[in-house]
Amino acid sequence: MDMTREYLNGAFIPGSEALPALWTAKAAAFRESLGPRARLDIAYGPAPRNRFDLYLPEATPKGLMVFIHGGYWLETDKSLWSHLAAGAIAQGWACALPGYTLAPEGRIAQITAEVDIAITAACALVEGPLVITGHSAGGHLTARMGNPDRSGTLRARLTRIVPISPLADLEPLSQTDMQTNLLLDPEEIAAESPARHALTTQAHIWVGGAERPAFLWQARTLSENWNCPWTVDPGTHHYNVIDALEDPNSPLIQTCLKGL
Repeated sequence: MDMTREYLNGAFIPGSEALPALWTAKAAAFRESLGPRARLDIAYGPAPRNRFDLYLPEATPKGLMVFIHGGYWLETDKSLWSHLAAGAIAQGWACALPGYTLAPEGRIAQITAEVDIAITAACALVEGPLVITGHSAGGHLTARMGNPDRSGTLRARLTRIVPISPLADLEPLSQTDMQTNLLLDPEEIAAESPARHALTTQAHIWVGGAERPAFLWQARTLSENWNCPWTVDPGTHHYNVIDALEDPNSPLIQTCLKGL
């Protein structure tokens, strides 16, 4: 089996080459629409990407939702996904989008630690329950925030995680062309595969029904290992499965924030 092919997404989604420009425009328009309620590039560490954006509702936030972006730990940036905070904002929640050092400059273990620090810093600015969601590699990082080795502050505040299309076991990624930059070794695979560790909070796994089989396998593996629910979202592929985060009444937003 060609693992590089198994983890390709854009090649199997018609028109995917036009999506980055669409995301960029939507994200910029969303930031502009919020005005001073968009607090950008808040530093949480010394590295250039150690910054997070915080988007605030009109009233005192009910709590903090965090969205962690994907890109196989290799690409994209928090600024591409600002509009995905819209659903949480409309529900009265603050939403933080952390940046992090990309591979190969940062190993996955370092990226995990940076995201923990970023979320802890965002928690210092917003009171209330903490919900974390994220997509693809961001789904992996979301899942890692639910493992027992996270910081005390994060664990004390964390109410729920919703990994979207997560990479739950990293072993297959070491067999792809991305390994040239990911540099995964057996020790890091074991330590950084969330499916191999316990869950310490509520979790619900979300994945698109039209995703590549590898991502359906990853999502189901995480759900089974954690004995938590998972939703296969009919008809959605790897790139549009997250669009529902813009809609305050979508099943995905309701799954993230229900009962809180």
